[in-house]
Amino acid sequence: MRCPFCGNIDTQVKDSRPAEDHVSIRRRRFCPACGGRFTTYERVQLRDLVVIKTSGKREDFDRDKLERSIRISMQKRPIDPERIDQMISGIVRRLESMGETDIPSKKIGEIVMEALARIDTVAYVRFASVYKNFQAADDFEDFVHELRPPSPPTEE
Repeated sequence: MRCPFCGNIDTQVKDSRPAEDHVSIRRRRFCPACGGRFTTYERVQLRDLVVIKTSGKREDFDRDKLERSIRISMQKRPIDPERIDQMISGIVRRLESMGETDIPSKKIGEIVMEALARIDTVAYVRFASVYKNFQAADDFEDFVHELRPPSPPTEE
């Protein structure tokens, strides 16, 4: 592993243990060249996934990009960070177990929205506003209206 401080490629692992999410390994590393210490995380990757964008462009699946977008939608929400990590790991496992290496971005968005809807409706709406490219307040209103159950008729 290359040292992020000096670029030396000969670093040493000083400590390894399961990370808090229990789906990755946390490694403390030491660089003998500069004395720098840093942490790396190692995750199992079942297969290399490729995202097919709506434009047709192909790019490697990036778990960190998925995590950033989900965490942005959950900013300032009362959600336990461990629960977010579990949700992200579940989404990635689901994508990897689909049996396909090429996954349309639309499918990823749908899976993320399903997961968010189960955890927090505000985060769900936030994510949807970007995913569905809301352009005006009416778009939010229409989307939220679809979330609400129909009101029973009032008797007069």
